Amino acid sequence: MSKLAAAVIVPLGFLFFISGLFINLFQAIFFVLVRPISKSTYRRINRVLAELLWLELVWIVDWWAGVKIQLYTDSETFKFMGKEHALVISNHKSDIDWLVGWVLAQRSGCLGSTLAVMKKSSKLLPVIGWSMCFSEYLFLERSWAKDESTLKLGLQRLRDYPLPFWLALFVEGTRFTQAKLLAAQEYAASSGLPVPRNVLIPRTKGFVTAVSHMRSFVPAIYDVTVAIPKSSPAPTMLRLFKGQSSVVHVHLKRHLMKDLPETDEAIAQWCKDVFVAKDELLDKHKEEDTFGAQQLRDIGRPVKSLLVVVSWAFLLAFGAVKFFQWSSLLSSWKGLTVSAVALVVVMLLMQILIRFSQSERSTPAKVAPGKPKDRGDSSVSVQKKQ
Repeated sequence: MSKLAAAVIVPLGFLFFISGLFINLFQAIFFVLVRPISKSTYRRINRVLAELLWLELVWIVDWWAGVKIQLYTDSETFKFMGKEHALVISNHKSDIDWLVGWVLAQRSGCLGSTLAVMKKSSKLLPVIGWSMCFSEYLFLERSWAKDESTLKLGLQRLRDYPLPFWLALFVEGTRFTQAKLLAAQEYAASSGLPVPRNVLIPRTKGFVTAVSHMRSFVPAIYDVTVAIPKSSPAPTMLRLFKGQSSVVHVHLKRHLMKDLPETDEAIAQWCKDVFVAKDELLDKHKEEDTFGAQQLRDIGRPVKSLLVVVSWAFLLAFGAVKFFQWSSLLSSWKGLTVSAVALVVVMLLMQILIRFSQSERSTPAKVAPGKPKDRGDSSVSVQKKQ
């Protein structure tokens, strides 16, 4: 990490992790004191707390880096966003797809109740992972024998969720890289499947389970396609922290859950067909560098995240000044050592977050051998920010 990057990342890291620890503390208190009495009340309170934390990351996208997210969807879908429960499936194109989803959720008014299926190690991430635990994210080990009951139980718990939520499921099972695309193409060619060009082959067990358990209380599936225009560099966490902008195009299509087929095999095939169509849509995007101007929606750039970050910065700066005046921490070698250690810890935590988000470091989902017709069902999909 360069000195310039460190000069930017360390203050942002202090702001995020210190404020995040306060939020985690309040989440833990309400989890212990309120949730046993009223799960609905706890969820409403936690939605506000989670939003306060996630807005700091939204601020980095919107105001610090100035990433331009362009949403392409029809007017009816745009009207429903944030007003209904939805299962969200997407290609996993960039290192910050999860943040793009949070930005869209914030614009739709459901940021605090946005959930995802994650790999189990994600819950160990300081602040972020802990907040996800309190917010009822679903954590899996990528072993169907262990994950089947965990996933079904987690989905059933959402039945009585009191506010509109989005549950994100990345059915490709890992983030897109050229190396993974090559492996997927080789497998598809050898198995008689459509050879992908812009996406990976979907893995459908998790999707089938989600549809089977959620179709009675979730009215829609949001089919999201993410693309990066030719003129824009791919967004990464490091670029965001450096304040470097990118452009992300997002196409969103709403499918009614009631229109999906009934059998597991047919649901799995529906998912595969969606990704074949998604592949063709991305081919068209490569040619035209857009998803169609007639569907472009103005999602604006609300000041809410800016106000939250400014407020946190003021409170923490005021508290730090008072603390140093009271403790005289910087007037002794011991105090200076403690401060230096704190700086190192923050840099390490930010480095972990950056590395965890990098697609080159994500682990490709294993493909179990089998008959071509069973190809997509070998493992559950897990969102990864590794």
